Amino acid sequence: MSSKLKLLAAAAGLVLATQAGAQITFYEHDNYSGRSFKTQNKVNNLQRYGFNDMASSAVVSSERWEVCDQQNFGGRCVILRRGNYLSFSAMGLNDRISSARSVPAKQQYEEERYGPAPVSVYDSRRRNNERLYEAEVTSVRAVMGQAQQRCWTEQQQVQQNSNANVPGAIVGAVLGGVLGHQVGGGRGRDLATAGGAVGGAVLGSRMGGDSQSTHTQNVQRCSTDAASGRPDYWDVGYQFRGQDHHVQMRSQPGKTVTVNRQGEPRT
Repeated sequence: MSSKLKLLAAAAGLVLATQAGAQITFYEHDNYSGRSFKTQNKVNNLQRYGFNDMASSAVVSSERWEVCDQQNFGGRCVILRRGNYLSFSAMGLNDRISSARSVPAKQQYEEERYGPAPVSVYDSRRRNNERLYEAEVTSVRAVMGQAQQRCWTEQQQVQQNSNANVPGAIVGAVLGGVLGHQVGGGRGRDLATAGGAVGGAVLGSRMGGDSQSTHTQNVQRCSTDAASGRPDYWDVGYQFRGQDHHVQMRSQPGKTVTVNRQGEPRT
């Protein structure tokens, strides 16, 4: 094999290895529960896999992933860093994700494109004979869920008033023309006939009152589901042995967080 072909093969292998390393797992409910869907590939439409508008939490195992609320990466998109996401409610994406793709490692994005900090990827259960410590909490931020708008289309019957009595106008025009024709002679008779037809049409249209017609049309209606009023989670910062750490917690912490000697949270 020539050196050029070897170089191309090595590059192709590197691309495949990079793609295989990027992975995300979606879960049907908060806290990584319910059904799940795992992928290493770009997904233009989650509906093909029976998981459209179903994801409520996720684990990004490696790299970064962009998730969007419309197919083919349309609508609102958020970039997720590597880590665990207890709930998509705070991002306004709960049960709304329709497409997902990994983000190239060298691609740079503005900070506002990113979702909130993920949960530290740790199993917080205490190990056997593990020594525990108390780390001082330095910051606590309650992250509230966003109000979500829900829209649907329904059919509605609409009545439309019509002031013109069309049949009456036709009859009035005929009778008015006949009566006008009996007046005068020559050019005057022609004018009387025309005038009588016009006048009869006006009077005939006013006879019989207003008329109504009913038809069916599609009407879009929307309602806003208010946020629950309680935080989805707490973004907690703490310091241990001179290093800053962050973790997402389902309940509000006290003045300290229990950690092991590596600074990993423990319950």
